[in-house]
Amino acid sequence: MKNEAYAFLGLTGQEICCLQIPWEGDLPKEEEIVIEGPAVETDHVRYLKESRGTAPGDVKSVKLEDGVLTVETEPFTNRVDWTLKTGDRKTSKKDFTVHTRTADDKFARFTEGRVMYRLYTPENASEPRPMILFLHGGGNGGYEDGEGARDNEKQLMADYGPVNFAENYPDIYVMAPMCVEDRDMFKNMKMNATFAESDFSSDPRYGWSRYYLGLVCDIIRRMIREGKVDPKRVYVTGMSMGGAGTVRAMSVGSDLFAAAVPVCPSMTPETFSILKSVRRPIWVTSAYIDHSLYRHKYLVDAYISMRDAGNDNAHLTLFSPEELEKYDVSVTPSLWRPENYGDLFHQNHWSWVPTYKNEYGIMSWLLNQTKDD
Repeated sequence: MKNEAYAFLGLTGQEICCLQIPWEGDLPKEEEIVIEGPAVETDHVRYLKESRGTAPGDVKSVKLEDGVLTVETEPFTNRVDWTLKTGDRKTSKKDFTVHTRTADDKFARFTEGRVMYRLYTPENASEPRPMILFLHGGGNGGYEDGEGARDNEKQLMADYGPVNFAENYPDIYVMAPMCVEDRDMFKNMKMNATFAESDFSSDPRYGWSRYYLGLVCDIIRRMIREGKVDPKRVYVTGMSMGGAGTVRAMSVGSDLFAAAVPVCPSMTPETFSILKSVRRPIWVTSAYIDHSLYRHKYLVDAYISMRDAGNDNAHLTLFSPEELEKYDVSVTPSLWRPENYGDLFHQNHWSWVPTYKNEYGIMSWLLNQTKDD
């Protein structure tokens, strides 16, 4: 047998919960089996261990059966490197084949022209079903060629999102396209740039550009024509760069979407202008302060503009520290030291976790919206 790792999509994205390796000899002692490496050696994990007695990467149980050693662990992130240490033997992340619940067997791969996407299709659908379009954040797309090119997978595995939608709402379509990113796209990004300097490149080939979103919307329109998708119940959501893409989609596909949930959307002069003018149901979420210091200010201004213009179904939630802490976001005490504010702002960016966990009934609200025209 090969080395096998089993995962699901948790709060940090793809999380490992079980490891299996071939084993000869007696069952090793549980204290000889540990997870090592950057995935578990962080201030956040150490704080959880000290304050709660258990933390990601802790071994829960060990079993030896038919020459296979099975190690169940507290779920830990697969975003960075880790190693299974069993006595003197070490097996690194790269030596495992990872199987991810639902993502592997429920999300089919498609390529239509420039658009690569994964699609969950509800079982036994005899009539048109609703659809959620999910737009991933920056850094979770693909490239034109070379190492790390478009694998049509990262958009599913990186964050809590589309796979969980399929598990929680199995009666609806979930579409997760992968946008094309420029390898240098984020190198010169200034987190605290002035508003006027905050626009990304307008190159239509990259990111959630109007051009690329138009191609995605055309695929959904085709699925509507084919009688698969309910034309009155198509929804769009995404986080960060994908949150900005969600705002932009409300302009590109103004005829298509019943409602939108942009999460911590990047605010630029373009997206701010679009957001102010949205007249369809929309619920914007972010943290009380985010990794871009100006973001929540412009979200509040846009929300007020929408309400003043008569959009009574426009909503805004800025999650408080206490609300984020419910999901172990930004809980490490050291984050509140001035020298660590950069890490605090980065962790606060994870406002998609309470949003997609249905805080304030946000996801329930989304799926209850119907386009009447």
